[in-house]
Amino acid sequence: MTFFWSSWITILSIACWAGILGVLLFVLKYKPDVEEDGTTGHEYDGIREYDKPLPKWWLVIFFGSIVWGFAYWIFFPAIFPSSWNGITTVEVDGETVPWTSKNELYSELEENDRIFTNNFEQTILVRANAAEATQTLSQLSSLQTTLRRSESPPADLQTQIDEQIEQLGPYVERLAQDPNALKVGSRLFLQNCSVCHGSNAKGGRGYPNLTDDAWLYGGEAKDILTTLHYGRVGGMPAWRDQIGEDGVRAASEYVLSLSPNNGHIDNGELDQTLVRQGEAIFAQQCALCHGPDAKGMTSVGAPNLTDNIWLYGGERETVRNTLRYGRAGVMPEWETKLGNERIMLLAAYVYSLSDRASTQQTRPNITAAAATISNEQTVSAN
Repeated sequence: MTFFWSSWITILSIACWAGILGVLLFVLKYKPDVEEDGTTGHEYDGIREYDKPLPKWWLVIFFGSIVWGFAYWIFFPAIFPSSWNGITTVEVDGETVPWTSKNELYSELEENDRIFTNNFEQTILVRANAAEATQTLSQLSSLQTTLRRSESPPADLQTQIDEQIEQLGPYVERLAQDPNALKVGSRLFLQNCSVCHGSNAKGGRGYPNLTDDAWLYGGEAKDILTTLHYGRVGGMPAWRDQIGEDGVRAASEYVLSLSPNNGHIDNGELDQTLVRQGEAIFAQQCALCHGPDAKGMTSVGAPNLTDNIWLYGGERETVRNTLRYGRAGVMPEWETKLGNERIMLLAAYVYSLSDRASTQQTRPNITAAAATISNEQTVSAN
């Protein structure tokens, strides 16, 4: 709150209290003349006015509220907060700081995180036979704190953090086999990820399906952890200005020819002349990212063009629009929002959904748990 509004509220509060207190003291001091029967002589519609003192309980509450107000100003930064921080403090990020509503929120969030972390380390990891991850998590947290607080962190600090995240990969695979861990992970997914990927994780136009085996940046546990920690920014450049409209049509035709399900292409069969022209364009312009064999490259998030999985749709005109105007996709980072422990659980759940993990014994339970939670939300929404 700015100094102006803080001062305005303070002055207004003091003025109101002073006005009410003045009126009260005036009423207590004023003693009207009364008749022999104890009335003031005022009568209206047959009702006579008595001069009775204010109830003691009311006076106690009123004066008590004034005392409480002054005590509040002392304990909390109510008057000139830029100069007076009050005498109340809270713990935030391991430091004792003056009380503010913001600091109190952060302090409560940290306390909740401590409770969750203790439960995660002492219960969830132990049950999943992954208790060794505690040491790696501790080292990772320490490195992240150093990076966050240091104005000029060591050059290799980020590399060390990445290495610790990668070391958590095997533990995520163990969590992916534990029903209790997956239950928590599915809740985290529904709360944070389902708005884009859907409650069934099958994605939608522009949002990847997480239940197949097609991964833009890799589907190993360590890759999913990296994606969740840092997010992803994918970009398909626009090619219309570079290769022209004829080039767009030719390259699109060649890309469509790579798909194993190109027989259903709308607006007729493939134009083989355009396919041959597009193959040359692809080799010159597109192979750098998608590879000479068009199988894609997880290092840059370039999709495989030889399957029948299309992020934005595989219709002829849709593919042409992708080449004409490009595409831009953003996966937000979750490190600062969820923390390392929740990311591990979320990564384990996502890892369990992939076709690559479908042979695991716990897969039927995972699907059932996700379906149950999804149904609960649907009933709740209705």
